[in-house]
Amino acid sequence: SPTQITGVCGCCGPLRPRYKRLVDNIFPEDPKDGLSKSDMEKLTFYAVSAPEKLDRIGAYLAERLSRDVVRHRYGYVVIAMEALDQLLMACHSQSIKPFVESFLHMVAKLLESREPDLQVLGTNSFVKFANIEEDTPSYHRRYDFFVSQFSAMCHSTHEDTETRTRIRVAGIKGLQGVVRKTVNDELQAIIWEPQHMDKLIPSMLFNMQDADDLDRAGHPSSPSGAGQDGEENPAALAESCFRELLGRAAYGNMNNAVRPVLVHLDNHRLWDPNEFAVSCFRIIMYSIQAQHSHHVIQQVLGHLDAHNKNTPRVRAGIVQVLLETVAIAAKGSVGPTVLEVFNTLLKHLRMSVDFELGESSRRNSASSVSSGRSKESEERIVQNAIIQTIGFFGGNLPDYQRAEVMMFIMGKVPVYGTPCHTLDTVKIGHHGTKRIQTMLLSSLIMVTSGFKSKTMAAALPPPFLDPLFSISLMEDSELRQLVLEILHNIIDRHDNRAKLRGIRIIPNVAALKIKREKISKQDVAFMKKHGQQLYRHIYLGSKEEDNVHKNFELLFTTLAVLTIELANEEVVIDLIRLAIALQEMALVNEENMPMFIRCGIMALVAAYLNFLSQMIANPPFCQHVSKVIELRNMDAPYLLPEHIFRDKCPLPESLDKEDRVLYFQTADMAECLAGPGYNAERLSIPYVPQVTGETSHFSAQTVRIVLYESKRLQEINSLKNCTACRKLEGGKNH
Repeated sequence: SPTQITGVCGCCGPLRPRYKRLVDNIFPEDPKDGLSKSDMEKLTFYAVSAPEKLDRIGAYLAERLSRDVVRHRYGYVVIAMEALDQLLMACHSQSIKPFVESFLHMVAKLLESREPDLQVLGTNSFVKFANIEEDTPSYHRRYDFFVSQFSAMCHSTHEDTETRTRIRVAGIKGLQGVVRKTVNDELQAIIWEPQHMDKLIPSMLFNMQDADDLDRAGHPSSPSGAGQDGEENPAALAESCFRELLGRAAYGNMNNAVRPVLVHLDNHRLWDPNEFAVSCFRIIMYSIQAQHSHHVIQQVLGHLDAHNKNTPRVRAGIVQVLLETVAIAAKGSVGPTVLEVFNTLLKHLRMSVDFELGESSRRNSASSVSSGRSKESEERIVQNAIIQTIGFFGGNLPDYQRAEVMMFIMGKVPVYGTPCHTLDTVKIGHHGTKRIQTMLLSSLIMVTSGFKSKTMAAALPPPFLDPLFSISLMEDSELRQLVLEILHNIIDRHDNRAKLRGIRIIPNVAALKIKREKISKQDVAFMKKHGQQLYRHIYLGSKEEDNVHKNFELLFTTLAVLTIELANEEVVIDLIRLAIALQEMALVNEENMPMFIRCGIMALVAAYLNFLSQMIANPPFCQHVSKVIELRNMDAPYLLPEHIFRDKCPLPESLDKEDRVLYFQTADMAECLAGPGYNAERLSIPYVPQVTGETSHFSAQTVRIVLYESKRLQEINSLKNCTACRKLEGGKNH
């Protein structure tokens, strides 16, 4: 009967389906003998010749493998996987799709096993499969299970160190296989979704971090130190996979790739210390496509905002990571985020000052002095990190963007008489205002360093120059020093400052080999428009009672770089008139200046006229200056920079105006400069500081604001004795 015939066929080996017989034949009686090569060749030939049978072959192999796994016959499991691998490599037809499903089912079985050897075996087969380029895309295949399983293997905590390393390496290789199999397939874009990235990225970082921890503990974790080749080192392999994943990230996937990194660093408290965080973001910035850099920067900025109330060291760690990202991005494409970076950093700078001042006020009202001081010093770490980031980023931008950033930062500096001042400083008071001014000017020094503008008008427009000079009138020597250093960075386009360092009588200026070019028409026009502003602030800055050696050094450098970069014949005469006026101010002493300041001004004038006379190469002028300096060396050394700025230099009780040979004489200098080129007659007109049109509106408003704040904050005791206000009274007293 038909049923009897069917029964006989099911029992007799020779009557079984051919594909089953071929599959059975590849398994030897003793698994130690390994895969039968000749029988494997027959099975492969059959599969290639009859591709429609591939799915059945795969299903039967899967059935045998599942049975062998349950029975712990691992030798046969290895043979089955080897056969599957060979069939996968040999067959590239449309019918391979169902076979792949059987294959992946078998790999999943091995990965679910608790046996490390089977997990590694399954991973190796999956990696081989991942390297096969399929002819047609797969519309339904998903890799969710493999992402989860490989990620779990990456976090293996097996008690045996060697086994743990093998499992982790296998997990990383498996994830690398998933990445390679999916990232280039538009149908598998799901791999970039958060639920997968939240497993992939932390698994890689965990292994990279593990090696970092070993390094800090003093254990070698490099491939050679660990006794493993680079391929079997979990940290090196994880980093390679991390780089590969980021390198394949498209524009729309950047946020999903970077966010898990930030979350991992938060969860493992890796912002303080932040060596690993910095290392991660270096890898990210060098791995991604350059045009995607601004995505990473925006993510870090957003993270900084989210942690604005965290501890100072955590915020400083995030800012330092931002410094790394912008430093790398500034060499390529930063995109539209330039001003956003600065705006966020300046906002956090202000917040840090608020925290510091709040802590300071609480410290004053509480007994816990030591903890308050440590918190305050930690806020300084945040502030220094922000300034360094602002300066480094700005300093690496192209000049056209740098000029925009300079204007942006200057717009944030609290200056008396501007809306920014009234809005920002009423709450934080005088001390907080000064802290912010100091830090923003420090960052401006870094931004302007190396800045080269073809014309001064472009580098120093009125919206930048006016507030900068307003700060130079403040009664704070540190702020005035910062203003002068910013001016040096901008004006000194030929890098001559290093040769002029230190206020001194230079015996041979020609030996300095100063670089200079002919003054352009645009710069001549700039000096006609803004020269009086520059002279006025040098004049007023020289007589401040809190001036120290550094202030006079910077004033000398300012006069010298003005002479080199911007001085034609007319400007030379103006600068000599300014020097004579400074000398006269020190001699007459209408404002009862301390003797050190008076002698310092005299030394400044001597050093500058010595430099100027040699720069214009006028022998009679040089001779007159040298004669005065020689007489001072003998009779009044305290009027020369080499002596007055020495520690414990003896000061005279008074300066005798009648001792004419010790001072530079206007008539003698006019006679030296008589002739073609210089309008020496103008030397007879005394220099008087002028309030220019750009600053004349400033004084009345300033006085009103100072009055207002003196009532609100009780920080200014009396306006009658405030020399800053007298200066701003329209120049009447000068």
